[in-house]
Amino acid sequence: MHSKQAKSMEHRAKIFTPSLTLPPRGPACSATGGSGRGGMGGGGLCSVFFFMLFVTLLLFFAFCPSLFAGIKDRVVAFVGNDAITLSELEKTFTDTLRITPNVTRDEVLNTMVNRLLLLREAKKIKLEAPSEDELLREYIDLKIKAFIRIKEDELTDFYEKHLSDFQGKEFESVRDEIESYLTENALNQRLKSHINELREKACIKIQLNRDKESN
Repeated sequence: MHSKQAKSMEHRAKIFTPSLTLPPRGPACSATGGSGRGGMGGGGLCSVFFFMLFVTLLLFFAFCPSLFAGIKDRVVAFVGNDAITLSELEKTFTDTLRITPNVTRDEVLNTMVNRLLLLREAKKIKLEAPSEDELLREYIDLKIKAFIRIKEDELTDFYEKHLSDFQGKEFESVRDEIESYLTENALNQRLKSHINELREKACIKIQLNRDKESN
């Protein structure tokens, strides 16, 4: 199997897919805030990183509002009283394009909204960390990953169904990697569900398309 460094490179190389597009945002609200209600395939276990895309994009493409504080800018989204400006979006979009050429501004903006929602929840429960990325990791580990348990029969069942991908390797030699794969897959799915719940309750106003139409 790959070394940790190789895994990290592949992880970043497959950082976004259209399947990560989220459902419609929460209830409409005023601009100032308010409340509202793989298969393994031929790539073997390297495909684990396909299922980690959602988490990766949230963690590795932070935007920094302070960089644009002095610039008169259009607001393209509100998350409660927090605003995302066009400059912030363009900066994050440009960074993301370097790894994922087919990503759209709408997808990047949705990810920025999701990041804000998760950070708000982390701060609500008084989590602290040296950086926002670490704060997100702590929150995800505490609220989601800590509750994931992969049973032994799930591991053996997966191994037996994907024998060809392991090229004759014994179960014990790949057990940890199978567990990592299934854990990250479950984490990805639970995180999506958690974010959907946060979006349904949050006051989110997206006005990127409106800005486009006015130009």
